[in-house]
Amino acid sequence: MIRKKLIEVALPLDSINKASVREGFIYRGNPSALHKWWAQRPLAAARAVIFAQMVDDPSSFPDLFRTEKDRERERARLFRIIEELVEWENTTNEVVLQKARDEIWQSWRRACAENADHPRAHELFDRRKLPVFHDPFAGGGALPLEAQRLGLEAYASDLNPVAVVINKAIIEIPPKFVGRPPVNPKRDLHVHWKGAQGLAEDVRYYGQWIRDRAETRIGHLYPKIEITADIVAERPDLRPYEGQKLTVIAWLWARTVKSPNPAFATVDVPLASTFMLSTKAGKEVYVEPVIEGASYRFAVKAGKPNDMGAAKAGTKANGRGANFLCVMSGSPISGDYIKSEGKAGRMGARLFGIVAEGARGRVYFSPTPEHEATARAEKPTWRPEGDIAARMTGGNCTPYGLTSWSDLFTDRQLVSLTTFSDLLAEVREHIGQDAIATGFSDDEKPLRDGGVGATAYADAVSVYLASAQDKTAEYGCTIVPWYSKEDRPKGLFARQAIPMVWDYAEVNPLCDIGGSFSASVGIVAGALAGCAATGAVAQATQVDAVRSNLARDAVVSTDPPYYDNIGYADLSDFFYVWLRRSLRPVFPDLFSTLAVPKVEELVATPYRHGGKENAEKFFLDGMTNAMHRLAEQAHPAFPVTIYYAFKQSETEDTEGTANTGWETFLDAVIRAGFGISGTWPIRTERGARSIGIGTNALASSIILVCRQHDASAPSATRREFVAALKAELPGALRHLQAGNIAPVDLAQAAIGPGMAVYTRYAKVLDAEGNAVSVREALALINATLDEALAEQEGDFDADSRWAMAWFEQNGFAEGEYGVAETLSKAKNTSVGGLAQTGILDSRRGKVRLLKPEELPANWDPATDPRLTSWEVVHHLIRVLGSGGESAAAELVAKLGARAETARELAYRLYTICERKKRATEALAYNGLVQSWPEIVRLAQEGGKPAGAEPDLFAAGER
Repeated sequence: MIRKKLIEVALPLDSINKASVREGFIYRGNPSALHKWWAQRPLAAARAVIFAQMVDDPSSFPDLFRTEKDRERERARLFRIIEELVEWENTTNEVVLQKARDEIWQSWRRACAENADHPRAHELFDRRKLPVFHDPFAGGGALPLEAQRLGLEAYASDLNPVAVVINKAIIEIPPKFVGRPPVNPKRDLHVHWKGAQGLAEDVRYYGQWIRDRAETRIGHLYPKIEITADIVAERPDLRPYEGQKLTVIAWLWARTVKSPNPAFATVDVPLASTFMLSTKAGKEVYVEPVIEGASYRFAVKAGKPNDMGAAKAGTKANGRGANFLCVMSGSPISGDYIKSEGKAGRMGARLFGIVAEGARGRVYFSPTPEHEATARAEKPTWRPEGDIAARMTGGNCTPYGLTSWSDLFTDRQLVSLTTFSDLLAEVREHIGQDAIATGFSDDEKPLRDGGVGATAYADAVSVYLASAQDKTAEYGCTIVPWYSKEDRPKGLFARQAIPMVWDYAEVNPLCDIGGSFSASVGIVAGALAGCAATGAVAQATQVDAVRSNLARDAVVSTDPPYYDNIGYADLSDFFYVWLRRSLRPVFPDLFSTLAVPKVEELVATPYRHGGKENAEKFFLDGMTNAMHRLAEQAHPAFPVTIYYAFKQSETEDTEGTANTGWETFLDAVIRAGFGISGTWPIRTERGARSIGIGTNALASSIILVCRQHDASAPSATRREFVAALKAELPGALRHLQAGNIAPVDLAQAAIGPGMAVYTRYAKVLDAEGNAVSVREALALINATLDEALAEQEGDFDADSRWAMAWFEQNGFAEGEYGVAETLSKAKNTSVGGLAQTGILDSRRGKVRLLKPEELPANWDPATDPRLTSWEVVHHLIRVLGSGGESAAAELVAKLGARAETARELAYRLYTICERKKRATEALAYNGLVQSWPEIVRLAQEGGKPAGAEPDLFAAGER
């Protein structure tokens, strides 16, 4: 017997999303911070999803949970476990984790008992151990890490060697050395080292060892700045620092080209996107170009510039694009001219500011010839090989002559990074010797061969130090802008591209600023300490998911590539060239090629496959093959969960707007033999409550819940399919709304039950006998959803039904009185009566609905003689906006049972706004629903109002 799992029925989506968004703000101690990956799934979401796909839903036990209320009560208990599980503070809380593990084991033992007569019971249902977990597109490692944390053996595979190293660092290495004390000579012998804490402590110690020796070798390249009397005379604000030598944390450079003006053809003029170095209120600092005859110099000044707009624009023409102005003559410098100069190798750079660390924060200085000369004093003996992809999602820097990886670094940066790399090789020998001295086996068996002795331990520490070096490279290149709002550098991968940066910060890798080697070591060590390190078996391997097998009978949760969205292979070469130099002795097979595999990468990239049509076919065929392997080899007792980023290019045709990537992916999943039993929107972005109506800005990930398709399933006609949708989708819609899914995600979540109907049939055939495509099925699902939402209007009073119809036509704008009166007759009300309710303004032959902010602040529902759901919604929006959730809670407490009807109306109004492209109003309705659980909780704390229904707030709690 295969029972339905919780994730196939319900999830506490609001709690998962809130925890996921919050996690995005947490960096230190977060395992995801161990190494950059471009589509890292939140640990909270991964943990919740894997738990929910392994735990039985109470609907599977009709004898035990006989009524829907009983089932909801049991789900609420499971939800409370998930709500605890996703809290960041509980990431390593063994009490909370063990509660979740116990629940998983309970479901598993039940499955083993019920399937004892299965033909492969001894393989599939061994009650002594849980099934293994496998993620065949492991990427940043969040999913296998959380499976490991929940007690499963975790297997991770990926085609990309950078991803494989990340997964080894997160899931494979820590269990090998779990509970071991550090081996460094300064270890504390009185500390009890738990999990990976000892390993993390050695990363810190040997990282400092590298940093200190690097300073002896290259410290002269990073001089301090002396505050002389001459400097103070020019900058009186620096008087407190006179006579001191301050550590420079960054040198600020502007790229240059020869002036296109013939009068200044020999002058290298700056391409500065801004002259503002610090925009903090009261601490502004800016650069002023000082023209001196046929040359110029830069002067750094404190305070607000006379022309703030000009200072912010730098030398950019109109402050936009790649068009600049010559600082000498004002002549325009076009983007095409800059490209030609860059490709000809004539683009240079000039120092225009120095940032140092003072006792009271950042201190800015004018550039000095000595500091500029020092930066150019030494040439590297090694440069990274390989070309940057000329075509890259999000654009890149190659049109401007930065075409190879070595072009992204100054000579000084290359010298420092190769020094760290050389020292990493040296420190491995010291770690091995120290490990032997503390009792590790001297078996000389390396990490790649499964070793756990001194040699393997030295390899392991080296992996984390190489990760720290990669972080240093991410901040130690010329694609790092200075963030004037926070007085700090921004890393290269602030977005998923390698963009052109005109003025950049050259970070001092020997100081303690973010992006330096020491700071990077600290982040890596902290991330390591947050890994599971349970001692459970884990393995990360380089495997092409399209052609190779999974772990047999595994629980599968995976995050595959996203159609044409991100070229991970192109981006990850930036790290690969440095990892290869540092870790090739540790993993020679992983780093046997000069670059990351490209052709096999499962992305619909037209330039690699001879056009858009071929690229789509490559993606569809490859993804179908990969999904087919998942369907064949996943454990039959558990659904497969697949993440998909719903942010793809849209196309217009006669059937309306369609999402090519999403449809192609769904098509691949269905062709592979999967039926879809659920879709859940997981919101991971910081701006989770902001949406762009009319743009492709929905949930950052959709989780598909899939089961193997029934081979004996019958076919159905299009009419039968639509009839089944109309019969089942309204109930699923009510269930989703009861779970407080955000209106912005409702349509996407409803695809789950809709596609469950579509995929229960072998085929859905139209009147001509042709198969109904995924695109057609999605259109029918959306149409049925609209009908179901419209039918909910019957739950609302007549006045509110009139207001909805008027709002759909006019929004909050004026309309003709005659039209309003005609509509009112159809809705069994009147304009005069509507005016008495206080929801509209009627004068001079015009009618308009009142906006929330126009409603009376002293409104009391208890004394309102003609209370409408429309009023309730908009008064709630009014008080939520002015007084927050606590003020809204006071109103909900007064409203009693009417409050829940208003929440249902907010869903309907959001749908109208989405269709009409009314972003501002949509945000308000979406925000009200998203805030609902907290509003209800606060209302309950104040006590239930007299006469309220006993389970009035149950849906809000979920």
